[in-house]
Amino acid sequence: MKLYLSAPENKTLNSAIKITGSKSESNRLLLLQALYPNIKIENLSNSDDAIVMQKGIKVFKGEVDIHHAGTAMRFLTTYFSCQDGKEVVLTGSKRMTERPIGVLVDALKSLGADITYLENSGYPPLHIKGKKITANKVSLPANISSQYISSLVLTAPSLDNGLELELVGKITSVPYIKMTLALLTQIGVENSFEGNTIKVAPKKSVSNTTLVVESDWSSASYFYSIVAMSAVGTEITLSAYKKDSLQGDSVLADIYTDFGVETTFLDAKVVLKKITDKETQEITKDLSNAPDIAQTIAVTVFGLGLGCHLTGLHTLKIKETDRLEALKTELTKLGASITVTDKTLTIKPTTKINKDIAIDTYNDHRMGMAFAPLALKTNLFINDAGVVSKSYPDFWTDLKLLKFGVKEA
Repeated sequence: MKLYLSAPENKTLNSAIKITGSKSESNRLLLLQALYPNIKIENLSNSDDAIVMQKGIKVFKGEVDIHHAGTAMRFLTTYFSCQDGKEVVLTGSKRMTERPIGVLVDALKSLGADITYLENSGYPPLHIKGKKITANKVSLPANISSQYISSLVLTAPSLDNGLELELVGKITSVPYIKMTLALLTQIGVENSFEGNTIKVAPKKSVSNTTLVVESDWSSASYFYSIVAMSAVGTEITLSAYKKDSLQGDSVLADIYTDFGVETTFLDAKVVLKKITDKETQEITKDLSNAPDIAQTIAVTVFGLGLGCHLTGLHTLKIKETDRLEALKTELTKLGASITVTDKTLTIKPTTKINKDIAIDTYNDHRMGMAFAPLALKTNLFINDAGVVSKSYPDFWTDLKLLKFGVKEA
């Protein structure tokens, strides 16, 4: 599906949007629910990733195809390895077979797991024979994707002896690790995170518990970008969010003050308001704790004619696509002066934006959604727009609620 996007006639927007539950929280809770079936979940994400996680976790023997869902690949690798008697082939899309899993597999094998690579060493697909895991100490590099770490931590309480995880080096994506541990705390699992060591105590069962998934902050980022590029006075209300969020991307509220956006928390809602056009001309941000919002911020910076230097982006190379190179290619098509390394992105200020450019999405949901707000500045096309279903299936519908022109091309 190819879409043609154009700006609303009224440049001062005013609307309310309800966003589905966080994909990150949903997949963590789905794994915990598989371990402790008396957990109930409300406001579950309707994303493709959550759907494949729900289906995959129910398989006892056979193939589990998680398509593009990196979170499901990491979480289910550990889950199935520790389920005595289960035997699966864990696979996914072509891109998924290019995304490394070796660090996690090595850690699991050191604990006694039975995992075999079916094609290339270090990459899916994996043949996993579930075993009873009794070893309880393992180490991982600290500068890898937090999903590897969370994968081990989530399954840890179901192990007879729990788990002690040592992180070697400088830790990145700390908020996602803390989210995982906070969810364990909510269901009564004892845990600690001191220095570079995480300890999770074993727990045979948990009491009946209902957990409500907060709406997705990564999805909120696109509306922050829209407000930033809109006229002063624009106001968009999003639900359901809380000020003391477990999600690292909630740092958006602070970051977007640089773009003239004020954030107000009211009950379970958050109000975004454009209060000034006096944006910082060049911004420098370390996004090592919130890499998923890098694409949104880069597009916002370009759309406003500003400059930026973004660091801490090393994990973007192994996402649904190489997000740094994809950003460079697509923003250059639009007229940006942009350079990237393996962990940084720099944009020079420019006021020119090319018209009617077709943005490629690279099987990456965030590419389609991050570039959509640019319709406020220039008409553009989004190729393979249906890719947004990975995390936010209602995105184009919600954009229409804001009176954007969204038409099939």
